[in-house]
Amino acid sequence: MGRPKGKSDLGTVDAVTRCRLWLTTAALALAGCAGPFPQSTLRPRSDYGRAIDHLFTDIFWWAVIVFVIVETLLLIALIRFRHREGGPAPKPLHGHTALEIGWTLAPAVILVLVAVPTVRTIFATAGDAPPDALKVEVIGHQWWWEITYPNSQADQTITTANEIHVPIDTPVVVLTNSTDVIHSFWAPNLDGKKDLIPGHETVTWFRADTIGVYRGQCAEFCGYEHARMAFYVVAEPRIEFERWLAQQRAEASTPGDSLAQEGERVFLSSSCAMCHSIAGTGAGSNNGPDLTHLASRRTIAAGTLPNNAANLEAWILAPQTIKPGAKMPANRIDPQSLRALVAYLQGLK
Repeated sequence: MGRPKGKSDLGTVDAVTRCRLWLTTAALALAGCAGPFPQSTLRPRSDYGRAIDHLFTDIFWWAVIVFVIVETLLLIALIRFRHREGGPAPKPLHGHTALEIGWTLAPAVILVLVAVPTVRTIFATAGDAPPDALKVEVIGHQWWWEITYPNSQADQTITTANEIHVPIDTPVVVLTNSTDVIHSFWAPNLDGKKDLIPGHETVTWFRADTIGVYRGQCAEFCGYEHARMAFYVVAEPRIEFERWLAQQRAEASTPGDSLAQEGERVFLSSSCAMCHSIAGTGAGSNNGPDLTHLASRRTIAAGTLPNNAANLEAWILAPQTIKPGAKMPANRIDPQSLRALVAYLQGLK
């Protein structure tokens, strides 16, 4: 049998291709929403996050009830008062006192039902943290995060970048500040947004209740690379957190092979040491992220790239092609020295 008139193979192929394209796009979009480190206020993993989620759920169902009632009344009005050929005109309801009182009181009652839990949640999440809460200082830079765990003993203070570790079931106070412009600290699964204002410390706190890695980001437009200013919060058991603290307090490990030793020499003799700090070496600048335990972090460039050898090489050679506008300049370095430098950096665990 021949193909039906009006149909063409090209038209059929185009329709199939379009269908596949839409399905592929939808699949990619859904995959992007899930991700290895989901970022969503709809998946609360802390007391603060659950308080916000409960408020959202309550208001959502009130909105559903209002929607159903309004739409039902609209349908009733459309059916009851629709135009009928030859029929009497609908009776006007102007001046109906009971209705006017009803539709005046109804919104007021709804506002009260929404306002009461909202105010309660505001006070619950704005209260002071327990005195024994873990303190973490977060300083926003264009475009990365400086993370400090302060300690009364200077040699016990920990400084890292773009990755926050917290023990579960423990209150954590986040003290935020900025060195340049206004940023905003936001880890949707764990905490609400908190603006970082230059010269002014702001405070927020939460208690993570589920083990996991949660993505956060700057939620206030802060310049060219605002979209690539991410961080990660690692919520882990207390014993693993203590182990991580002990590791972070230690100085950088000594290179164990000749290639890494050559990489340390390259680092200390190049412009790298003018911007970064590595505890236990002569590098002590604070212009860029502390690299003492760089290899223990999941990403580089504030969540832009996974932390591996290939990405480290690309980032060192041409950071502006990866994150245009970043403060880190390009580095002219020969392949052998680059390989040695990356080997050294990957040993900083």
